[in-house]
Amino acid sequence: MISTPDNDNASENPMVFIIIAKAYEEAGSEGIDLHILLCAPDDDSAVRGALNALSEEGFLEADLDQIGMVTEVPVDEPHASAYQGALEGEVAIIRFD
Repeated sequence: MISTPDNDNASENPMVFIIIAKAYEEAGSEGIDLHILLCAPDDDSAVRGALNALSEEGFLEADLDQIGMVTEVPVDEPHASAYQGALEGEVAIIRFD
């Protein structure tokens, strides 16, 4: 009996998602551009995790523009440390003020 199915979609590495967003700290304020990196089993879980993290950081509202998977380990900062944080279970939020 095969314990692990042979599936071309199964990733050997953790699935690290990147979400490009604009978030708002106050009603009517100008939004802040963000990149959010986190590990999640699927894109729905990634979106929920990102929204929860933004709420915990005091953001009132967010527009999530794009979601994708990080396919290569970033070498440039701040994404390199954010990627490492995501691998350790954190939700990394990069702000572009």
